Amino acid sequence: MTSDKIIRVSIWVYLAIFFAYLLGPLLIMSLTAFNSPGFPRATPWECLTFDWFSALFQDERILNGIKNSVLVGIGTIILSVSMGLAGALMLTQIWPKLRATYYTIIIAPILIPGVVIGISTLVFWDRVNRMLGLGADSFLSNGLFLTIIGQSTFIASYCMLVLVARLQRYDMTLTEAALDLGATHAQAFRKVLFPFMMPAIASASVLAFLASFENYNTTTFTFGEYPTLTIELAQKVRYGITPAISALAFMIVILTVFAALFNEANIKRKEMVAEARKDATVGELAGKIEVPGILSRNTPAMLLILLLVVTVSVIGSSFVYSPNQCIADVHEQKRIETELRIQQLRDQRAKDAAEKAAKEGAAPVQKQTAPKAGNNSGFGGVFAPSTLDNSDN
Repeated sequence: MTSDKIIRVSIWVYLAIFFAYLLGPLLIMSLTAFNSPGFPRATPWECLTFDWFSALFQDERILNGIKNSVLVGIGTIILSVSMGLAGALMLTQIWPKLRATYYTIIIAPILIPGVVIGISTLVFWDRVNRMLGLGADSFLSNGLFLTIIGQSTFIASYCMLVLVARLQRYDMTLTEAALDLGATHAQAFRKVLFPFMMPAIASASVLAFLASFENYNTTTFTFGEYPTLTIELAQKVRYGITPAISALAFMIVILTVFAALFNEANIKRKEMVAEARKDATVGELAGKIEVPGILSRNTPAMLLILLLVVTVSVIGSSFVYSPNQCIADVHEQKRIETELRIQQLRDQRAKDAAEKAAKEGAAPVQKQTAPKAGNNSGFGGVFAPSTLDNSDN
């Protein structure tokens, strides 16, 4: 085997181990969502069931956590993207000698542990609430407000990095040209700069929502009466979980795959349209260009349609499939196995008792004599039985 083949085999082995390590837990977790036992486990497999999905939608705490997570995520998007955009614009227009210092200050919240941010947010706004003389039920003590403020403290830094990367490719002469043509600064921003920044703003919004949705370290100190999904899941793990959690995780994974395939299919479609425009005539460019075979050559789109068909088929099957008979058979089998084990234990105990009785019967009977009283106590044998019997009353 040549060195090139060894390198190729090594790379494929490494990739297999890497993806098994990365995706193996997700696969096992997905299997537990369809297994009938009350505790999440993939083996031994008992019965195929969709009951854990219905149990998930009947769990009020999980549904309330999802609602709170969405509310916090929307608030975090608005605040973080706004601060990130302002910070990115300031970073590109500030005096160059102060740019490094300003960048360090803006990025610093990323390096601070989430626990510290959560505690400091809670303490700071509690002091502000007391200084203003507001009650304990004011909006400054509201869990949604504190959670959004605490998460936006560091998520805005991530948004700024995304927006700065886009802003560095912007030609500032476009804004200057708009100002020379009589536009105000607000009009130049709204009609020139903002449309250019829209892709980065959309990316920063998705990043902010995902970072807010999965955050736990900061939220655990600020949620108050509005526990998010991560808080509810942590409490359920602490006090006992069911496969309904696996069903929720499986749904999140499927939605993520849907979004990824949709994005890849859209990118592939734009690339194919751009290739078709290169060889298009003037008349074709004036109208709508149709790319033949755009679906057959778009692999992500085909995978998306296939996944959609499989999902619809599984959902339709869940309404007509009933695992009750299978679960009853499994319970009956477990009962029979339990009775068999109990009978085996009884037989083993009876056998051990018979062997013990046989050994005792074969052993010679020895006369047992009472131990002779000693005189080794520290009181000189005053309390010995013979001494007490001969003592004077």
